[in-house]
Amino acid sequence: MTAFLYALINAMTIWNYSDKDERTTADVAIVLGAGLSDGKVTPVFQQRINHGIFLYQHGYVKKLIFTGGYGEGNQHSDAWVAKQYAEQHGVPPQDILYEETSTITQGNIRYAKVIMDNQQYQSAIIVSDPLHMKRAMLIAEDAGINTYSSPTPTSMYVSVKNKLAFLARETFFYSLYKIHG
Repeated sequence: MTAFLYALINAMTIWNYSDKDERTTADVAIVLGAGLSDGKVTPVFQQRINHGIFLYQHGYVKKLIFTGGYGEGNQHSDAWVAKQYAEQHGVPPQDILYEETSTITQGNIRYAKVIMDNQQYQSAIIVSDPLHMKRAMLIAEDAGINTYSSPTPTSMYVSVKNKLAFLARETFFYSLYKIHG
């Protein structure tokens, strides 16, 4: 019963946080990877990249940091493909940084923090799917990043079934992270 209540409280916390947009000016936007399909950005990843580009083009951030390593069978990393996509959509190469080592959210954040430290950036807007934001923000705060939340304005998880499945997944990983770090 206690585990159920713990999971339920965490699920409600994630759901309530999902539309929290703290959009403000920051040094960088950290766009979390979301995988590729046949070497191309997935619809979920495309929404994240597009939102990062929006933040850049509207002056919220000076630089974009794309994250994500090599998925199974991919010749290029998530981050490199995102960089190419952003350049094709008008972002100058000198305003794009990327890390291609990570394969999970904790790695995305950790390696983005290394880039921020090396470039002496102090603040970041985290970009991901709405239901992923609470966990991503917790990880970023634990990494010592001065962060702001800006979820994608839309999500590919539109059906109730897909939203509940994604919420269940996030509740599991959020709860696990809170327990084990």
